Amino acid sequence: MTVSPEPIIYIAIFIGVLALVEGIYLMAFGKSISMNKRVNRRLEMLDKTGSREEVLEKLRKEMQQHMTAQRVPLYSLLADKAQKAAIAFSPRQLMLLMAGLSVVAFFVMTIFTQTSLPLRAVMSVATGVGAIYFWVNKKAKKRMSMIEEQLPDAVELMVRSLKVGHPFSSAVQIVSREVADPLGSEFGIIADETAYGRDMGESLKELAERIGLQDLRFLAVAVTIQQQSGGNLAEILAGLAGVIRSRFRLFRRVKAITAEAQWSGMFLSGFPIAALIAINVMDPHYYDEVMDHPFFIPACFAVAGFLGVNLFVMKKLVDIKV
Repeated sequence: MTVSPEPIIYIAIFIGVLALVEGIYLMAFGKSISMNKRVNRRLEMLDKTGSREEVLEKLRKEMQQHMTAQRVPLYSLLADKAQKAAIAFSPRQLMLLMAGLSVVAFFVMTIFTQTSLPLRAVMSVATGVGAIYFWVNKKAKKRMSMIEEQLPDAVELMVRSLKVGHPFSSAVQIVSREVADPLGSEFGIIADETAYGRDMGESLKELAERIGLQDLRFLAVAVTIQQQSGGNLAEILAGLAGVIRSRFRLFRRVKAITAEAQWSGMFLSGFPIAALIAINVMDPHYYDEVMDHPFFIPACFAVAGFLGVNLFVMKKLVDIKV
């Protein structure tokens, strides 16, 4: 029995390309893009440059640059994720990185595998694009999770500031100084925009739409209504903080309850593919006798269709909105 090492080589190349992406990102931006520091990135940039306007312009450009490239056919699939992840790479740099990683993967496959040229080309492009998408998606999920966790504390901090007599703009500035990234820099942008004359409600609404978080939309609506009709903003935000914290706690509970179903769905969908790869690795000629059968190709499409339906149904069963 001959064992083909090529599937293992493909997996190793994908993991290597993924590690290369992270290494290039850290080399280009260093620790400045870290989201778990006590001092947020905006404050560090202000400390280095001293220009509030320059820092605001740079951060706004980074956070909005990806949506301007949505019309690019390939990049449109990545733009929303890259914006939520606040990737410091520009769209052009990300696309060049995809192309460069695809070339690297092609040369590695040429050296270590004996597959045909068209298959190597397809696999290298899939590796370069897939690695970037997987990396950006992971960054976006991590950043969104951190914002969800930080938001209740940030709103409660604003409530305490309002109760001691600070105006709402000062409360936002306090959050921008005391809260770590990613929320600290986001509120810092709002504080800077308000200082230059922009309406606070509009800035909060733009933040909510850019990140796509429902709790931030609640905050933007609450502030806008208070600005238009008046009322005790501290009391409104205190109630909102309780609602956000309860929703966050309920969301985590639902996530824990549905974790088993999610993993079951992933296993049921991934096991046939893993079994197919394992069979081809252990015995590359296993399907040779049936490949010429007229029903072989239709059966492959039917199995792929059933797998797709399984993924869709399992995702819908565990996709509970909170």
